Amino acid sequence: MKFTLNKKLSTALSVISIAYLIMAYQLPEYTLVPVDSDVIPKILGYILLFLSIILFFLKDEEKKEASLPRKEIGMLLGTAVLILFYIFLLEIVGFIIMTTLFIFVSSRFYGYKKYITNGIVSIGFSVAMYLLFNELLLVRLPSGWLPL
Repeated sequence: MKFTLNKKLSTALSVISIAYLIMAYQLPEYTLVPVDSDVIPKILGYILLFLSIILFFLKDEEKKEASLPRKEIGMLLGTAVLILFYIFLLEIVGFIIMTTLFIFVSSRFYGYKKYITNGIVSIGFSVAMYLLFNELLLVRLPSGWLPL
């Protein structure tokens, strides 16, 4: 049996999903809630395991080595750096400022040139999500430098 790329990926994903499921089953259970906090992680773990099993049995077409263009690799790495900056600065700077900057910079990075539209969407989305989580869902997001 030849170990194709699909089989390698599905094996790795199966190991990840099993480890994820083990951690999901260690989440504490609460008796007073109709849907417990461990339901969604367990569902996602089983979906990943199921899809990795399907991937294992899919026929992998043998073809020439597919290579990503240099520009796409740069865009992926740039996005990864932006995400890391977002994660590390979120608590310090705050949700609204960091999310606005992240959306604005990543949109510009991917080639969107309308600065005014980009700014309005970035600010509007960030403020809307902040209000949704803090006021309606009562999930506190970091306010950071803003006195909220």
